Amino acid sequence: MTTICVDTEAILSLDLSSIANSIESWLVTNPKQFDLELKFSIDYNRDPQDPRELSEIPEIRLWFLRLDARYPYLPLLLDWQAGELSRYVAMLIPHQFSRKEGIQYNPEALELWVMHRVFLITDWLQCQQIEDRSKLKFMTQMLGYELDDGLFELLEQ
Repeated sequence: MTTICVDTEAILSLDLSSIANSIESWLVTNPKQFDLELKFSIDYNRDPQDPRELSEIPEIRLWFLRLDARYPYLPLLLDWQAGELSRYVAMLIPHQFSRKEGIQYNPEALELWVMHRVFLITDWLQCQQIEDRSKLKFMTQMLGYELDDGLFELLEQ
């Protein structure tokens, strides 16, 4: 597992250097193995009385939007068992918190994000000459969507 530390300065300056080295070295050494298991440690200065979750702070969400734009395949590299996929998606998708049910994403926004991600990652996998789409399919399952192999056949045409 690799922990990426992101501080207030990086967030406010939209600086991605804390993660760039990890991803760039992974791309060079072994992009066919999704074994980075990235985890984010966010150290953002705020008022101790601020009741917001990190995913409700616009500056943090903006940093994650930039990260997502730069590395659209990043969800495949996250430590899903530690909850990083859910947290990452919460940074990008409108949501609410429920004490009983946890994160409740806006369903339409989640559906659009998932399909956009499927298109981006499928193209990226093809560019990397990676035929195995099981990690992508598992990612969508974790978010409540089932992908049929026919979709990938359609995208390859």
